[in-house]
Amino acid sequence: MTKTTLSTSQRKKPMNSKSKFEEWKARISEGKKSFAVLIDPDKIGNEQEAITIAKHCDANSVDWIFVGGSLLTRNNTKKVVESIKATTDIPVVLFPGDATQVCPSADILLFLSLVSGRNPEYLIGQHIKAAPIIKETELEVWPTAYILVESGKKTSVSYISNTEPIPSDKPEIASCTALASEMLGMKCVYLEAGSGAEHPVPEEMIRRVRKDMTLPLIVGGGIRSAEKAQQALIAGADMIVIGNAIEKNPGLMTEVSECILKMNRLDVHQ
Repeated sequence: MTKTTLSTSQRKKPMNSKSKFEEWKARISEGKKSFAVLIDPDKIGNEQEAITIAKHCDANSVDWIFVGGSLLTRNNTKKVVESIKATTDIPVVLFPGDATQVCPSADILLFLSLVSGRNPEYLIGQHIKAAPIIKETELEVWPTAYILVESGKKTSVSYISNTEPIPSDKPEIASCTALASEMLGMKCVYLEAGSGAEHPVPEEMIRRVRKDMTLPLIVGGGIRSAEKAQQALIAGADMIVIGNAIEKNPGLMTEVSECILKMNRLDVHQ
């Protein structure tokens, strides 16, 4: 993997500027919910496709654009990120399956530790490989407790990572895992049903995790309607992430965005 070194002018940050994470926490403190769209670079055929999706996100007030996947085969991440960055000011968040997906052009990197599993490669192994590369960038790093939840079928992430998800009817296990992650110093928790999940993370599990720990909570996987998105947010998610469902139904982005904008105007709290 090639290490990218940025010039001093490229690396310099504005003085006294808030981090994106601080901005997000301030938003959460106001009771505002967030919407992220996940883009799999392998599914982007060309630059224009990435630009079109970015414009669609911009038009629908999407808060974050996640880029990444469990297994990428086309080495397309950099082109996709740069196309998005040239089109919109929406922050681009790397959602990496491994160290090869680090891209300095993005804004933020979720430093995912798969705390629901017991595979050391995804607890610390990939992090060791990525750390010196990340150090040479200006990526804002969010140490993230990544918790897989059983969703009705084996997903790509559980297969690739060789880990078992937490049973969907065991909210107490998810809660204890999230609480331990908070005590370990993680910045946020990501409850993930997985790409193409048959069922989203159960509301009862979201509520339990939200009740027992104080970190910002991201929920993704299996959210195929504005109703399911709203249920997850009311249950306690601070941010919901949708990927596959929007690929199959682009209109869903508008439906979910309108739902969240309405919730935020009404200041709906869990």
